[in-house]
Amino acid sequence: MKNKISFFSEEIKFKLTSETDTKNWIVAILKKYNQKLNFVNFIFCNDEYLYQINKEQLNHDTYTDIITFQYNEKNEPLESDIFISIDRIKENSETYKVSFENELKRVLAHGVLHLFGFKDKTTKEQKEMTENENICLEIKSVPRGTLKN
Repeated sequence: MKNKISFFSEEIKFKLTSETDTKNWIVAILKKYNQKLNFVNFIFCNDEYLYQINKEQLNHDTYTDIITFQYNEKNEPLESDIFISIDRIKENSETYKVSFENELKRVLAHGVLHLFGFKDKTTKEQKEMTENENICLEIKSVPRGTLKN
């Protein structure tokens, strides 16, 4: 497993408190679901940036908290760019009365779960996605320093 997990920001100043801890947690999710990874880029942005991607790339005229672009073929190690609106995370954390960190972690897990094939269009799919997000939120990350790049 290459585990090339990277974090970027576009049109917003945002940095994770601990990239290492977040990477370790994502690696733990990959291991739990028996997934291999070539790379995943998480791009944190604002509402307008993600709205434009949603409109131009997916023909969706709506705001969203996350868009996952998957590049690998089926049964190949995962390759993806995952765009996350920090504005949506802030607003959703207030709406759902959870901490910003908890909502961010849920959305990070949501994007990774999409890579595993989980969907969220139907009520049944949404229920399964939420159940798996909760499983991910319970995962304790591996100790610091075990991530191999």
